[in-house]
Formats: sequence, C-alpha cells, structure tokens
Amino acid sequence: MQLRRPMPIIPVFMYHHVNPNKGDMLTITPEVFESQLQHIRHSGYKTLALDDVVGFMQGTKPHVDKGIALTFDDGYLDNYVFAYPLLAHYGLKATIFTVSNWAGAAAAAPAADRLQAVERCRENTPTHNDTKKIIAEGRFHEAVMDWEMIKEADASGLIRFYSHTAAHRDCDALEGAELMAELRDSKEALEKNLNKPCEYLCWPKGRYSAAAVKAAKEAGYKALFTTERGVVKEGADPFEIRRIVIKDGAQWFRSRVKVYTSPILAELYLKVKG
Repeated sequence: MQLRRPMPIIPVFMYHHVNPNKGDMLTITPEVFESQLQHIRHSGYKTLALDDVVGFMQGTKPHVDKGIALTFDDGYLDNYVFAYPLLAHYGLKATIFTVSNWAGAAAAAPAADRLQAVERCRENTPTHNDTKKIIAEGRFHEAVMDWEMIKEADASGLIRFYSHTAAHRDCDALEGAELMAELRDSKEALEKNLNKPCEYLCWPKGRYSAAAVKAAKEAGYKALFTTERGVVKEGADPFEIRRIVIKDGAQWFRSRVKVYTSPILAELYLKVKG
C-alpha cells in the first residue's frame, strides 16, 4: 500500500508591534524579534513575498522548501523604528498591511513633529492601548508609519506594503458604497504612493463577511488574509488565507516554525489546537 505524500505547506506569521514594552498586548520585544530572525537566517528558512505565497496556492509558483512569510498588521510606527532595521540587517522579507488613511494623516503632520515622534517612539514607545488612544485623538504621526517611511522601507526591496483598508473599520458591518470605498480607497492610495499594484488585503481585526469578500474581489484584490489559525496549502482558497499569531518568545518561535513547515506535524498540531 502506497502512503499518501503530505502536501507541502507555508506558514504565514502575523505580527503587530515590535518594541520594548515586554508583556504588552500584541507586542514582541526587539530582542525576541531579533532572535527569531537569527533563527530564520541560521536554520535555513526562507522569508517569502506574498506573490510567492499566493502563486504557490494557485499553482503558478513552486513550493519553497522551509519557506515562511512574515506579516505585520496596522503599520505601527514601531515597525519602522524597531522591526524594519532588524529585517534590513538580516536581509529578510516581510509584509506590512497598512491603513492608508492613517498613513496619509501621519504624513500631513509637520516634518519636525514626525521626526520628534520617531525619537519618542525609540525612547519611550507607547503601549498598544496608548497607541489606540493616540490614533483616536488624531495624532497619527505618533502612532503609525507615514508615506515617507513606507516609501523608504518599500525601496529596500525587502518590505512590501498592502491594504489594511482605508480607515480600519469593521468590514463585516459595512455595506454597499461605504464598504467599497473602504476597500478601494486604500488600494488606490497604496498604488498611487508606491507606483505598483496592491493586490492583497488583510481584514482589520479579522472581521469580514461574504459581502465583504465579494466587494474585495470587485475592487480588484487577488487574495485576502484573515486572522484565522492555519497554514497555506496548494489549491486552498486565496480569499481566505489563514495565519499564525506570533508570541513573544524565542523558543516558542523555534518550535512553531519547525511544526508549521512540516505538513505532518502541522496537521496534527492544528487538529489538537483547533
């Protein structure tokens, strides 16, 4: 009896903040993040662009052995201050899903204020809850990357930017023209500022509906990323891509990257974890 050959898989890891606020919500410390990048580099893992991930799903690109993808949601300022320099140092790829209205509002602040915000972020990074308050108060340049930072990181060839909607609204609660504007305005803003196609979208807070998926397809997106746990498989639905939430631990990452790049181990582990 011939054993079934396991189908190759790719894990897509999901980050939010990288900063020194240890134990804070959705946050990985720079020390832990660097240890994760060192493990990737020294253990032969390969960071993939989303074009490679989606192409593998659709059968247009080959599977990359020990391939993984790193994604960041929201485009926080600490991604520019702490994560981007480390990714550049190790020559590793990542994707940042950006809220376009936030980036535009941050870019509208005076240059001196934006520079001061970078220094404050480096010396005393706000917590996740403080960041939410800063955004609610309209001080976007103190919380998220502006277009100048986005263009700089994009020009490195290592970081790619895609849509996290226009205003980070719950897409499962929007309808019609309001929903389409949330999806299309972000796509157009990214394409205008970066002069390249924006074909991928990540749902804010993981909230979406069948109507939202339909609208995203109509807006021209070719793949959609969720917050649901799972790995990427060939032939899977590119409009429901699953990811793995990162935890603030070096050993945690070493064990999980091994599990989630092994078809057999990943299948067993995901059955247990649900």
